Amino acid sequence: FSVEKQVLLQNSDYFQALYRSGMKESRQQEIHLQCVQPRGFFIALSVLRGERPVLDAEDIVEAIQCAAFLQVAPLTRHLVSLVNSDNCLLMCHTAATFGLGDLHHAAAVFIRNMYADLQAEVRETFPLELVAQVESLTPSVLVAVGATTVCYLDEGVNRWKVLTELPLKASSSMAGVAVLDNKLYIIGGVQGPHKQVADSCFCYSANTNSWTSICRLSQPRYNFSLIGVEGRLYALGGEYERILMSSVEKYDVISARWEFAANLPRPAARPACTTAMNRIFVCLWKPMETTEIYEYDPWRDEWQLVSTLIKRQSYGHYLVGHRDCLYVIRNGPSDDFLRCLIERYNLTTGQWSSLPGHFTNSKGSLFTGVVRGDSVLTLNRSANARIHH
Repeated sequence: FSVEKQVLLQNSDYFQALYRSGMKESRQQEIHLQCVQPRGFFIALSVLRGERPVLDAEDIVEAIQCAAFLQVAPLTRHLVSLVNSDNCLLMCHTAATFGLGDLHHAAAVFIRNMYADLQAEVRETFPLELVAQVESLTPSVLVAVGATTVCYLDEGVNRWKVLTELPLKASSSMAGVAVLDNKLYIIGGVQGPHKQVADSCFCYSANTNSWTSICRLSQPRYNFSLIGVEGRLYALGGEYERILMSSVEKYDVISARWEFAANLPRPAARPACTTAMNRIFVCLWKPMETTEIYEYDPWRDEWQLVSTLIKRQSYGHYLVGHRDCLYVIRNGPSDDFLRCLIERYNLTTGQWSSLPGHFTNSKGSLFTGVVRGDSVLTLNRSANARIHH
């Protein structure tokens, strides 16, 4: 393989240590790697070039070996983004074998969240120590943010219970709400009878059962979308003084500050957005009857058009990501929001397909979908629903 030295230095802890060590290998033009398979190294290089390869079982094992030995963080992140119900057991077991901790934990959490479906296979194929590790994890809990409280669903008794009360200065009305790294964020919104803009930003930690205040947005806003991925929150669009905005801000958890990112291609109030394979997608409207899907590229800080959907008298109102697919929930003809339709876009093949039939949007439940495992769960004021993949 012919590789630029700087690429290896920027992305591999192994090569950083090697070239700083002063060993004779650090001065050679050619290096022979003993513990990495060629296919695994080829996958690592493709990821470092910005590609997102889909991997089969053999590829996964060799990629994990390479990521663990060479300590290639971008490759590890790519592997985490590929964890699904078909490969999670292989990912978890192989990552544990090679000591790739971040991937092992991500796969174990995924398994724990689908344990009812995977328990028998886990206990049959995993060593006892690994079974105990998975079963020691707490599965993800569904939470709902109300006007004054945050509730969680106790699935054992199928009842909503109060988790915590909101801080007095927090507002959930037209605010941005997102979960990132097991912490709940409530950002901005409006409060009071005159709908004054709330510039407060709060973070709730379930580990300490406490709220902390974080720094304010640079641009006050409400009715915007908030999404979290890879250590950052993104506030997309929204309104201020009844004016639609296209501006985007991102909050870095480590530096604890907001900074502006590339504007959305056009202004939008609470644009439909989601993550799929740790990538951010947003759904925007364009006259006439056109829904466009854009992806945010954090390295180039730009929005790139992914695909366009044109349906008569219909626009995409909600977006859900699962594996390498995006699901666009759109209204029926003639502004029919009660019976919605769902279109699926495959990011790998670039093909659209339609889910058969209509889907009842009772009290806006289809606009509240959240993915857990292979299910999309929705919420309305009177009942919960589960849609299986």
